[in-house]
Amino acid sequence: MSAQQSETPVATKPAGGPEPAPSAPQDFIRQIVAEDVRTGRLRSRVHTRFPPEPNGYLHIGHAKAICLDFGVAEEFGGLCNLRFDDTNPAKEEVEYVDAIRRDIHWLRFDWGDREFYASDYFERLYACAVTLIRTGKAYVDSLTADEIREYRGTLTEPGRESPYRNRPVDENLDLLERMRKGEFPDGTHVLRAKIDMSSPNINMRDPTLYRIRHAAHHRTGDLWCIYPTYDYAHPLSDAFEEITHSLCTLEFEDHRPLYDWVIAQLDFADPPQQIEFARLNLLYTVTSKRKLAQIVVDGRVSGWDDPRLPTLAGLRRRGYTPEAIRDFCQRIGIDKSEGVVDLALLEHCVREDLNARALRVMGILRPIKVVLVSYPEDEVEELEAVNNPEDASAGTRTVPFSRELYIDRDDFREVPPPKYHRLSPGAEVRLRYAYIIKCVEVVKDERGEIVELRCTHDSETKSGSGPQARRKVKGTIHWVSAKHAVPAEVRLYDRLFIAEQPGRDGSLLDELNPASLQVLTACRVEPSLAAASAGSRYQFERLGYFVVDPDSAPGRLVFNRTVTLRDTWAKIEQKQRGEVGD
Repeated sequence: MSAQQSETPVATKPAGGPEPAPSAPQDFIRQIVAEDVRTGRLRSRVHTRFPPEPNGYLHIGHAKAICLDFGVAEEFGGLCNLRFDDTNPAKEEVEYVDAIRRDIHWLRFDWGDREFYASDYFERLYACAVTLIRTGKAYVDSLTADEIREYRGTLTEPGRESPYRNRPVDENLDLLERMRKGEFPDGTHVLRAKIDMSSPNINMRDPTLYRIRHAAHHRTGDLWCIYPTYDYAHPLSDAFEEITHSLCTLEFEDHRPLYDWVIAQLDFADPPQQIEFARLNLLYTVTSKRKLAQIVVDGRVSGWDDPRLPTLAGLRRRGYTPEAIRDFCQRIGIDKSEGVVDLALLEHCVREDLNARALRVMGILRPIKVVLVSYPEDEVEELEAVNNPEDASAGTRTVPFSRELYIDRDDFREVPPPKYHRLSPGAEVRLRYAYIIKCVEVVKDERGEIVELRCTHDSETKSGSGPQARRKVKGTIHWVSAKHAVPAEVRLYDRLFIAEQPGRDGSLLDELNPASLQVLTACRVEPSLAAASAGSRYQFERLGYFVVDPDSAPGRLVFNRTVTLRDTWAKIEQKQRGEVGD
């Protein structure tokens, strides 16, 4: 069925009745849905919707809502619609529509043929507005925006009725029709519901239903110059689509009486039920499209898919997997009270997923040359390396080994600190999959900078060959063959904000982390990565998880660091289980 049609299919109850999946967490929303199914409310149907506004890219907070909306529908044998809340043409773009589709599919959810838009219903919404006027439930107000705010009152003082509140029905209908025809400039009139100006809930004090906006719409063009508000379009769109459970975050709790009022005035047989849950608040993270847009527009990041942003596009570019994000959303659960989640939990979920799937490789971020003076000059060996110790089916690969190598500069100290078990003058370390080596000379340039290490190797200690291979040394470091290494750029990302709750105590832009991105251009990686494609994920041994960035091209290999190997959340869980001491 076309998304342009106003009628939608009804989710039918499978034979025997839908039952929640046995592994589904039974949070309070799923308990409500299960009880509705059991008692036969709404004919035991389960039909949800995910209603994003196409005014920006989806972020990690939306992932929680997506997993809930689509997850509940799947678990109870129901349906979930994708409906774009496109009622504010000044801020909406086709780019955002495409990005939202892409992100939901990336999370492994699908809406079938049930893609809808609030703009699909503009004629029906307008007809409902006419009905509200005819029944004395709505009127055209000609107060200015400032006057409307003044008349609305405060949280402690009741509002006052507009002098236009009791306009005759015919006059209201005429004004609304002229508003639609474009006879008035923006802000001249609005259509308001006639409810109760003394209500303790300020949202019920004659809220605005329509406003004049002379702006082209990305789907309807210049056909309309009046647009419905979210509080009006959302409940009616739910009702049109026969949604059973309208799941919203807590900021809409005070809007629920208005949601119910709008639907009640138009006499729908099976009205949807709005249920609110706590939104996701993540430490060191902003989950507001308005604030994220400010950062993007100001050029503080490279775009909506910058890997420092919590947008799904940014997380995907950083190397996060949809499985890790879905796991994270399941772990944090659904609650009724607001809280803040530690960013370390999200990173832990990413590490757990990548640990099982990412191939191991060797990469050098800050190279320093090592010359094995005891190794034949022209010899090259192919050494066997394990692709993933967590997955035997991943097999092995070969890596070339030669006289000249690169190691990471951090793996050498001319004057080693206590308990330093990497390379230093006179000390031995094992090269991963290769030999034990000893540093015998440090070569410096005229400025005193170390440019080369000369080492000897113990030819009897090659990994996996003979009794000497089992000789123990305290340190093992990674390396690449200088002759075979592939140049690469590596981008090291850190938290975008230095404050735990950005913008809470000051300016958002003042709390940006100046060290959130470090670009290393002299990196070297093993030759197996020469043809790595964008989106391929790897663990650089001892360094962390990395993904090939879309900026990569033939002759230019670019990696983004996804997460480091250090997992603070795993240690927290171990302490909670009593597996480690303080």
